[in-house]
Amino acid sequence: MRNQTGSRQRVVFAGLCVLALIAIGCQHTRPLAEDDLLGVNVPRETQKLVLPDYVIEPPDLLLIDAISVIPKPPYRVAPGDVLLVQVGNAFETEPIAGPYPIEPEGTVNLGAAYGTVQVAGLTVPEVRAEILRHLSGIIKEPRVFVALGQSRAMQQIRGQHLVTPDGKVRLGLYGSVIVAGMTVPQARAAIENHLSAYLQNPEISVDVLAYNSKVYYVILDGGGNGQQIVRLPITGSDTVLDAMAQVGGLTAVSSTHKIWLARPTAPGSDCDQILPVDWGNIIKRGRTETNYQLLPGDRIYVAANPVVTVDTYLSQVLAPFERVFGILLLKNAVINSYKNLGAGVGIGGPGFVF
Repeated sequence: MRNQTGSRQRVVFAGLCVLALIAIGCQHTRPLAEDDLLGVNVPRETQKLVLPDYVIEPPDLLLIDAISVIPKPPYRVAPGDVLLVQVGNAFETEPIAGPYPIEPEGTVNLGAAYGTVQVAGLTVPEVRAEILRHLSGIIKEPRVFVALGQSRAMQQIRGQHLVTPDGKVRLGLYGSVIVAGMTVPQARAAIENHLSAYLQNPEISVDVLAYNSKVYYVILDGGGNGQQIVRLPITGSDTVLDAMAQVGGLTAVSSTHKIWLARPTAPGSDCDQILPVDWGNIIKRGRTETNYQLLPGDRIYVAANPVVTVDTYLSQVLAPFERVFGILLLKNAVINSYKNLGAGVGIGGPGFVF
């Protein structure tokens, strides 16, 4: 038993030495000191920059409105179109005046007293002639006026459009247009140019309804128990304090002294952009020097409390040995029990076996 206790102590000591070496060899590169940033124009809470023109990328959500979408002649009406119909001498109790949508079966319903007229596939003059012919048997010398009130193109173009993974927006019957990598004015020009093959001088408006493609990240170290990564959209005015408010603040294992902002660099760059964050000064003193404005792609890293990290690593290193020692102790206990039983020593003393 004395030899086993000594062996266990040696193993525990060796484990602690290994843990110490790991802790020494796995330190993060020292973040740049604030003095290292003097002369560098880093946007902060009170010195924010206006972000450049937004570049559309998947999966942004665009809002497109059709201002002028006039089909090229000769235009043949179809379900989804809306006709403006007016009959000057219709019945007073049931006038014909206003917009009349073309039903899915290709007809226009003029009312209970007049019935329906099949118009799908006809030009507007042909629609007028067909309605005139239909009403001639109901109204004496009907005076009919017909115009295209709203083209189905309006319904295909207007509304919310998701930028798909291939960088396009879908416009229904009018196909799709690549908008990824473009600013909003460039996307509007590209869509209008595409629609000009179907419409006369199309005019639309484009806006970004949901800015989904430009984000930043908050990484919360779990002190040896993994890392939590939160992805948040850029609004153009976010700071480090805003980001931490979005994730509910620091966790119970977070360190208040090891927080920094890692800014993406070009591939193959020789230096990293590491901006230290003085969390205590930001929240306790209202200092703005390290409350940086966030840019697309930024990573805020919150390290874990070193004590928690060491405790977690210690538990991970010692856990296998504790299991082995537990098995050995159980084995010795079982062996000793059998020896005592064989010698006739039991609960009731010598000569009494229970």
